[in-house]
Amino acid sequence: MKFKAVASRVIAQLVTLNVVKHLVVERTRLFAPLRVTRQVERLLLIFILPSVLFTMVVGCATQPAEKIPLRIIIAGSLMTPFDELKKAYEAEHPGIDIQIEAHGSIQAIRLVSEVHMVEDIVFSADHALIPMLMYQTTVPETGKPYANWYIKFATNHLALAYTAKSKYANEINADNWYKIIARSNVKLGLADPRFDAVGYRALMALQLAKAAYGKPTIFEDVMLGQFKSPVTMETESGRAIIHVPEILETKPQSSIVLRGASMQEIALLESGDVDYAFEYESVIQQHKLNFIKMPDAVNLGNEQMVKQYGTVQVRLDFKRFASVKPEFNGEVIGYGLTIPSNAPHPQQAQDFIIFMLGPKGRAIMQANYHPLFASPQADQINAVPTALKALCVPMPLAQ
Repeated sequence: MKFKAVASRVIAQLVTLNVVKHLVVERTRLFAPLRVTRQVERLLLIFILPSVLFTMVVGCATQPAEKIPLRIIIAGSLMTPFDELKKAYEAEHPGIDIQIEAHGSIQAIRLVSEVHMVEDIVFSADHALIPMLMYQTTVPETGKPYANWYIKFATNHLALAYTAKSKYANEINADNWYKIIARSNVKLGLADPRFDAVGYRALMALQLAKAAYGKPTIFEDVMLGQFKSPVTMETESGRAIIHVPEILETKPQSSIVLRGASMQEIALLESGDVDYAFEYESVIQQHKLNFIKMPDAVNLGNEQMVKQYGTVQVRLDFKRFASVKPEFNGEVIGYGLTIPSNAPHPQQAQDFIIFMLGPKGRAIMQANYHPLFASPQADQINAVPTALKALCVPMPLAQ
């Protein structure tokens, strides 16, 4: 394309040269003998041809180089800080064009591992999804796993978001929120647990709230009778197992508003179409919404509560995944990243990750209420690229 543009300008110059020559020659024929024509041609060659050559040389030299497209697929909860990271990084690296696509974490990874979208970096709101969906799935062209390492780089806290327009906004507090959202005239936004980590973490939080508040029916009060095929809970070896059916559709008069990604619930909150929604604290603060802070035993954000979180598990009871069991254990929220083995720009991907985990990237994340771990943890650290390995510590064997 660059060559064609330059060539077009050169042709235009040559056409101009020919036209000028013709006009001058015709004028000369009117006012002077024909022998002057050669002198005119020499003048044209002296003054116009250098201009043509200059256009060719300068035109080729001044064409901007094509930018390298760096494709990044992210969890929706990272959209706001990553928009700022993109601007800051491109300002320092003008040859890079960062292209971001956001989805619920399960959906984001499945677009890579099952739909075979080619991405340079994958960022998930649940680090456990990377080994579950990428370690065991291979790239069709190479036969290699989509990933064989990842870095856990950040955490978050689950909370209940609302606005001044929400029903009972003046009544709700940290002691009664579970009663408010169980009321039949209250619309509760829920991300689909089949696609978004916020969805299955919200189910975990409702179950964990039973012990935290001493109320054994909190989960059932909120979820019972809301779906055509019910979300159910059973106890197995002392652990609460929450089952999500293959087809998850709300009943016509349901008070739950189900969406494929948690970020869609933010828009519904702001428009008043839902009253409350489970969201990450970072996202809630980025959008300047009100929220109820969950106790540590419920919010999935406290390292001291790991044992308590482990008393619940969510199972997706369907065959959406080719070769794995979609079972999600209660644990501290951890975000993960990896570079797929078929990434077209692995070096540029490493450079961006180094920037994000460095001082400038950390400052941007901190300003967006989403601080990074002081020491990111690497799974399969020996497989991590050397430049990134220096930024991590090995992930503890027992999580």
